[in-house]
Amino acid sequence: MRIPKEGEFITIQSYKHDGSLHRTWRDTMVLKTSEHSIIGVNDHTLVTESDGRRWVTREPALVYFHDKFWFNIITMIREKGVSYYCNLASPAILDEEALKYIDYDLDIKIFPDGKKRLLDVDEYEDHRRQMGYSKEIDYILKENVKILVDWINNERGPFSPEYVALWYERYRQLSGK
Repeated sequence: MRIPKEGEFITIQSYKHDGSLHRTWRDTMVLKTSEHSIIGVNDHTLVTESDGRRWVTREPALVYFHDKFWFNIITMIREKGVSYYCNLASPAILDEEALKYIDYDLDIKIFPDGKKRLLDVDEYEDHRRQMGYSKEIDYILKENVKILVDWINNERGPFSPEYVALWYERYRQLSGK
């Protein structure tokens, strides 16, 4: 399996627990790969929903995936400030087709003013019953919410202003924007 290089493009695919394809992002630019993580950026990236609907992302968004943590982080860089969308999800895997993960419905949104909101709790509970999430997965996800909130509160990793500035600038250099 060849690891993508800085400036190359990959596809990202999210699935549901039952194996069904949930959403696809085409042409995510890779900014950095390491042994355990991938940092990329979506900017006017084509997104295809499971029902066939298609849309294009509106602003640059840094994406962070890790092969150990049960979440991924999208940093949206907007005129009104930086906001975050964090998906509780299986650790990401990369194969020759795409970077893939299972989306577990729960999300945390952080607004430019720092307010946090836990989203889709009802959807999580519905899917947990319908798709049979195990007690182990339920426990792992709830523990990873704690890790994620700690990262947010302590401005670790993608939540640090230095991270955002560094990777946004690298994207601008690679893209010529």
